[in-house]
Amino acid sequence: MKGVQHFLVFFSLLILGVTLASASDPSPLQDFCVALNSTKHAVFVNGKLCKDPKLATADDFFFSGLDKPGNTSNAVGSRVTPVNVDQIPGLNTLGISLVRIDYAPNGGQNPPHTHPRATEILVVTKGTLYVGFVTSNPDNRLFTKVLKTGDVFVFPVGLIHFQFNIGKTNAIAFAGLSSQNPGVITIANAVFGSNPAINSEVLAKAFKLDKKMVEYLQTQF
Repeated sequence: MKGVQHFLVFFSLLILGVTLASASDPSPLQDFCVALNSTKHAVFVNGKLCKDPKLATADDFFFSGLDKPGNTSNAVGSRVTPVNVDQIPGLNTLGISLVRIDYAPNGGQNPPHTHPRATEILVVTKGTLYVGFVTSNPDNRLFTKVLKTGDVFVFPVGLIHFQFNIGKTNAIAFAGLSSQNPGVITIANAVFGSNPAINSEVLAKAFKLDKKMVEYLQTQF
């Protein structure tokens, strides 16, 4: 009898494990699912309404403009031009996206940030970048590399990473991401620029800073 009970417990856990394992986003069951903002001729799939496949056109899979440089005249000295499901509706359910990143000379950076839903593979097409990522707790190991034109680097999903232009000229990179909508959390913005603001005492203790310094940093975001 105990053997039967043990088997039933094992079988139940096995079924539970299979159920949990299959709870991730499923693979597409159709050739494509062009995203729509309208409810007309649409079905709801994976966070987006989808166009009737018979009404899809080549323009649903097209984007033009990555040849144009981004304006880097801002506080961080970089500009990210995204090509995700919002720019190409046909990317919906396909699990990929793309960005172009322009960096100003002498310190233009894509500041420390994470993509909660995507691994990133970056290729430098112009200039010299210092790049890196930090592993999760408790090690927090820093992996860095200096990249030149033609070099490629990978940032694992969810880990904090950055790019910094150490050259005297503009730099350009293109990155592929393993999500149609990878999301981005810029660390400094999220911590010091949240809405409403995080209690300054919390941040002062977390970052071992004077409370007035925390309040000053919050005004900068």
